[in-house]
Amino acid sequence: MTHVVSDNCIKCKYTDCVDVCPVDCFVEGPNMLVINPDECIDCAVCVPECPANAIFAEEDVPADEQHFIALNAELTNAPGWKTLARRHEPMPDADEWNGVREKLKYLER
Repeated sequence: MTHVVSDNCIKCKYTDCVDVCPVDCFVEGPNMLVINPDECIDCAVCVPECPANAIFAEEDVPADEQHFIALNAELTNAPGWKTLARRHEPMPDADEWNGVREKLKYLER
């Protein structure tokens, strides 16, 4: 099993989770983070660190967000997406987007 970054990360991109990850499994895109399922060791230390509550164990991903399991795997290898090992500032308007539902249409690949 692995952990999955879900919808609420889009347009927020808080990186508190990155600092606690012991294996650097987070991958950063233009306006979202994903977890590389091949690198994640399922330690769960990132879950409580996410201010957007956007990280779930794979078996706990909400039913309406199951597609994020495949999306995390896909975007891990997307051109321009890079492994992130250090925390940085979130998106400038992250607090305004935190909690907005159904943001997939805003995902920048």
